[in-house]
Amino acid sequence: MRTAARWPYIVCAAQGVALAALFSSLATSQTDPGKPSTTAQAPPQEPTGAGQTSFRVESNLVVIPVSVTDAMNRFVLGLRKEDFRLMDDGVEQPIVHFSGEDIPLSIGLAFDTSGSMGDKLTTSREAASLLLKSLNPGDEAFLVEFSDNVDLSVAFTGQPEEIRSALMKAQPSGQTALLDGVNFSLSEMKKAKNPRKAVVVVSDGGDNHSKYTARQIEALVRAADVEIYAMGVFDPLFSLGLSPEEISGPRLLSEIATQTGGRAFAASLPGDLPSVATRIAIELRNQYVLGYYPKDRTRDGRYHTVEVQLTQPPGMPALKAHWRQGYYAPSEN
Repeated sequence: MRTAARWPYIVCAAQGVALAALFSSLATSQTDPGKPSTTAQAPPQEPTGAGQTSFRVESNLVVIPVSVTDAMNRFVLGLRKEDFRLMDDGVEQPIVHFSGEDIPLSIGLAFDTSGSMGDKLTTSREAASLLLKSLNPGDEAFLVEFSDNVDLSVAFTGQPEEIRSALMKAQPSGQTALLDGVNFSLSEMKKAKNPRKAVVVVSDGGDNHSKYTARQIEALVRAADVEIYAMGVFDPLFSLGLSPEEISGPRLLSEIATQTGGRAFAASLPGDLPSVATRIAIELRNQYVLGYYPKDRTRDGRYHTVEVQLTQPPGMPALKAHWRQGYYAPSEN
C-alpha cells in the first residue's frame, strides 16, 4: 500500500468478480468510529529509508492493523497519521508509529478436511491456492489440517507450493474439530518471524469434535496478536438434513473473526470461493498499521479496549474502519 498521495483513493477489492456475502447480519464488526474496538500487543515499526519499514520488539508497544473501507466496501488508501485517532479505555493515545506500506506477513491456513466438507473440498483447495498466490517475498505461511484430529501438515515456509502440494493430498473424513484447529494455529503462530500475523480458516464451521469450547477460544483470540479471517463454505440454510452444528457454523466463524479485527465471509456456492479468497488477500495487503505506547503502563494483565476514530476527508463518502477489539496488558507474573 502506498501513502504518497495526499487525498485518499479507493481500491476495488475484486474487479469483475462478485464479492462473497459478508457476515454483517450475524455479528457486528467494529466498523463504526463511534464504537469501541481494539488490538493486541506487537512489535513497533520504524522507517529505515525510502519505501522501507522495519520493526523492533518492545513489549509495551501496541500495534493495530486497520482496514478502511467506503460505503461500497472498497478499500480506501492514502490516509495520513493525522486522519486517525486512537483511544485506549477512553483515553486518547499519541500515534508514534504509522505505516501505509505493505509490510511482510505471516499467514496460517487452518483447513477443514472433515467428512462434512465432502464435495466442497475441491473448490476450497482452489480458493486456498488463490490466497497463497498473494504472498510476497518475505511472507511466510503454514498449513494446519483439522478433522477428528489437528495436524501441522506444513510448518512455516516461504514456498507456497509446499502448501498447495499438501492440500492436493487432503481427503475428507471424520468429524470437525474447528476450535481445536484455531487453538493449534494460534500456538503455531507464536513462531512467526513477521510482525503482522493472520490465520485464515477454511471450513463449513460445523464444529462437533473439539476439546475446546467456544468461550475458551474467544478468550484465546482476544489475547493473541493475530487477525483471524474465515472462508465459510456453507450449504444454503434451507438445505435439508443440515446438523445443528452446520446451521450454527456461520455465526461461530463470524464471532471468532470479529474478536480479532478480522472478518468472516460466506460462500454458499462453489463459484463464490475465488472472490472470497481475493477479498481476504486484498484486505491483508491493504491495511494501515498504527502503533502507540499506552499511557497506562500498569502491568496487571487487564484487558484494554481500543477505539479507532477517523477524520472524514473533505469530499469523500463515509468511511469505516475495521480493527481489533482489544488487548491484554502485560503481567508481572
